[in-house]
Amino acid sequence: MRRLSRQALAALLVCGAACLSHGNAERPNIVVFLADDMGWGDAHCNGNETMITPNIDKLASQGVRFTQCYAACGVCSPSRSAILTGRTPYRNGVWRHLSGNGPAHLRASEITYPELLREAGYETCHVGKWHLLSKNQFNQPGFPQPGEHGYDYWFYTHNNAAPSHRNPNNFVRNGEPVGVIEGYSAQIVANEGIQWLDNVRDQSKPFAMSVWVHEPHRPLGTDPRFMKLYDGHPNAKHLGNITQLDFALGQLMDALEERGLSENTLLFFTSDNGPEGQSEKNGGSTGGLRGRKRNDYEGGIRVPGVVRWPGHIKPGTVSDVPVIGSDIFATVLDVCGVALPADRTIDGVSMVPAFEGKAVERKTPMFWRTHVSGPDDRVAMRMGDWKLVGDETLTAFQLYDMSRDWKEKNDLAAQMPEKTEELKKILLGVWSEIEAEGPRDWWENETQRPKGGGTLSY
Repeated sequence: MRRLSRQALAALLVCGAACLSHGNAERPNIVVFLADDMGWGDAHCNGNETMITPNIDKLASQGVRFTQCYAACGVCSPSRSAILTGRTPYRNGVWRHLSGNGPAHLRASEITYPELLREAGYETCHVGKWHLLSKNQFNQPGFPQPGEHGYDYWFYTHNNAAPSHRNPNNFVRNGEPVGVIEGYSAQIVANEGIQWLDNVRDQSKPFAMSVWVHEPHRPLGTDPRFMKLYDGHPNAKHLGNITQLDFALGQLMDALEERGLSENTLLFFTSDNGPEGQSEKNGGSTGGLRGRKRNDYEGGIRVPGVVRWPGHIKPGTVSDVPVIGSDIFATVLDVCGVALPADRTIDGVSMVPAFEGKAVERKTPMFWRTHVSGPDDRVAMRMGDWKLVGDETLTAFQLYDMSRDWKEKNDLAAQMPEKTEELKKILLGVWSEIEAEGPRDWWENETQRPKGGGTLSY
């Protein structure tokens, strides 16, 4: 297992001791519930009148709903790596969707928030999708599994639930394959988390739990009772799949309430990227945003974001402050009283001020570089209300004013060349720094890149 640097360990021990001196009652539990391929417009509370998501809506009524919550990438593996490390994906090694065989994985040298919380006295658990290793590395010795990234207990799959969400056969519990499990994936994952709460964890300690469901990633397996809610709708299977994951969220919320844990638990709900499919007719909803999964336009990266923390977040708050998945790392450490690592770049910031609608201060702008994307949107950066979108060559750029043009219909690059050039220089500087820190040989020697160039399709 990787050792922390001297600087990081010293900071951790000082802050961990301070946390322990306050007593467990004041240290919040942490739950991060992550949907897979759920679009910004796939939640009723974000304006989708067709969608039935009573538990997401309830969570929003009890906490803060972010109107501008972003995933850190337009595809899932990189997005997930940023949640755990607070670092933009190319920097932490997970530079693309980890399918097939290859060298890429979440590096053991990375520091995750579960690891830091475990060192500070927390019990930690991961249930659901993982997807932070290449397929040939999953559950294999010599590669960092969840235990090496800070989890005491894990119940996980490499990527999708297989053969679908119904009766999956590919879960592994703490290194041991489980076999076929009857039921539907989201409920299976939620129930595993609940049984961990009841029967496995040390109940004298605070806990941090990741609940990463597979829904609504394809191939879909939707319980008929949820499909029935959308009888006659041509996209009933997908819509029901969203309600299926919402039901699992409700199971977990009820479990926390019944066990007296809700009041001292920060619960964050979000998605790893935008929706799959060519349109809402055969996939999820972006809520009118441009692009979809794999894009660095808003539809690929803007996702639902809801946080509940009783006594700290005013119920029913709506925050327009832009936040991003990499902020979860810094936020969790902030509320738990654990210092950020001092020996590396942390791109995310604590979103605690944004819980009240107050701006957050960023040293590194919000930045996206999606390996699989359209020809014109392979990189993006947001600073304030300005968003710059660039192509693969980093030479052709589009400029959008997000305060007036959230659907990215009016490219201002030609009208505002000076602003475009100013932001371009910043973006290129950020990318140069990231490129220098990440395992560049992994992406430069990509064995799966198609012959003749082009992009991979996931």
